[in-house]
Amino acid sequence: MTSNEINFPRTGLGRRLASWVYDALVVVAFSMVTTVLFLFAVQGLISLEILKLGNAIDVSDLIESNLILESIRGILLIGVNCAFFVYFWTKGGQTIGMRSWRLKVQNLDGSNISIKQGIIRAFCSLLGLGNLLVVIDFKNKRALQDYAANTEMVTLTKEENKRIYQSMD
Repeated sequence: MTSNEINFPRTGLGRRLASWVYDALVVVAFSMVTTVLFLFAVQGLISLEILKLGNAIDVSDLIESNLILESIRGILLIGVNCAFFVYFWTKGGQTIGMRSWRLKVQNLDGSNISIKQGIIRAFCSLLGLGNLLVVIDFKNKRALQDYAANTEMVTLTKEENKRIYQSMD
């Protein structure tokens, strides 16, 4: 029996926020790695004399004082973090934090969401604040990102959570 054949209950705010905390730790780690790689790339461009430090004290100061470099860094960070969520949501409906709390994002018919839906969810979640709509919409338990992407977040049984996890290997 697949998740398409079972109606799992929609997830409330508490479990969503607990999962969000777990995922925030992973996102911070990805952000740190992305930032370090960007620093190395800029340093490489300085070493190749494509960029110059000018009045900047170091690479970090150069990035912070240069609107283009700062914008590139921001776009990279947003892109990497969105890619993390979109990848996991579309692959099996679960991020690392969601797996721990037995949560799954899915279409209303139980199928996996598309990349387009994942991108919509990522941007409409407003850094997790979109989940606060669940408090107001206590009957349907759908967040802003759920409505925008036409998805739902459900709480799985232990068995179904394990089945999804094993099917991703």
